[in-house]
Amino acid sequence: MTEQVKVLDYGYVQLIDTWGRLSVEDAAGDAALVAAARMSTGKGFLGWGGTENCPSCSSAFLPHYVDASTMKCIACGGTGKRSGDEKLLAFLYANKHMTPFEMGGATFEVMAPIFVFREWHRHRTQSYNEMSARYAPLPDVNYVPSVERLMINAGSTNKQAGTVKDAVELTPETAEAFRKYLKRQYEDSEKFYQEALSAGIPKELARVAMPVGRYSRMRASANLRNWLGFLTLRNDKNAQWEIRQYAQVVQTILGGIFPRTVALFMEGKTG
Repeated sequence: MTEQVKVLDYGYVQLIDTWGRLSVEDAAGDAALVAAARMSTGKGFLGWGGTENCPSCSSAFLPHYVDASTMKCIACGGTGKRSGDEKLLAFLYANKHMTPFEMGGATFEVMAPIFVFREWHRHRTQSYNEMSARYAPLPDVNYVPSVERLMINAGSTNKQAGTVKDAVELTPETAEAFRKYLKRQYEDSEKFYQEALSAGIPKELARVAMPVGRYSRMRASANLRNWLGFLTLRNDKNAQWEIRQYAQVVQTILGGIFPRTVALFMEGKTG
């Protein structure tokens, strides 16, 4: 379990567990993905390249084939170093042989507004366990977007993110007034909630007045292949700004666990 990484005003992402390393000593989990890909040959993980001299270039006994178009060694591409399993990993990813990428994964604890979770839960390839207001009252923690956040999509033509037809142009002053009113709405909702609980209304029904800006907590677990699918949609420029903030943290953490795979993923998005 690692430290919590703050997201939005009161949210966070925290790595709880990860799997897929060949051993405790492995610095990264990419090696286990390669080993899984070699089940047919039984060779397992052979090692990353770049640390040993290319045998074709340095040996006087082995044949040395050169690419006629580039005049570079075919075995190492002209680097002079042995080509390692990063070549196989890149081949698997580029050609969408994705089964080996299911051999590693991670579990995160997330605190986010309920409306963010509603978007997150659409990824049904993940496993979730969210706190339930049937059993315990939700903490009085609510999301209040900043003025800068409110202004991002002001006047946008994006049908999902933009304003309604014929709306007046949003100003920073109006955005700040919205923030103040939103805080009062949260206070009124919490007061109503607590009064309902005190009046004997069951917790499972007293919660019906909770706004979607109320924070909740969950744990989300998935293999690496499905985390990459999540990031493809939720760390995209067209994703809602709030969930993208969470996706960026998830991507950074996964990059520390599976650095070579996440690098291939990022290259694919920008390439």
